[in-house]
Amino acid sequence: RSDVYIANMVKCRPPKNRNPLREEMQACLPFLEAQIAVVNPEVIVALGKVAACALLETGDSISALRGRFHYRNGVPVMPTYHPSFLLRQEPDRRCKAEAWADLQEVMTLLRLPLPRTGDQP
Repeated sequence: RSDVYIANMVKCRPPKNRNPLREEMQACLPFLEAQIAVVNPEVIVALGKVAACALLETGDSISALRGRFHYRNGVPVMPTYHPSFLLRQEPDRRCKAEAWADLQEVMTLLRLPLPRTGDQP
């Protein structure tokens, strides 16, 4: 946990927990950019469509974006499913397996040891 920095795309929760509007994301983007500059991450994991689309400036679906690295200002970005989505998809373990594969790609990029088979979450 000490090697990870967690930030949100928007700095306040939209009413009724709806997805942030484009204008709200644009208003908050300079703050996120400042956080990224201070942290100077080796890699960014964008959890969910909102974060991935905002960082990558695209309207593509998360399923189309995930599984490969993209780049923002020279920093590799791995889009993957949002944890709340994965919790809602409990019966369908396919999405969890895809998210786990995305995280393994990040671990490989960072030269971190991969857990042995059977040790996955």
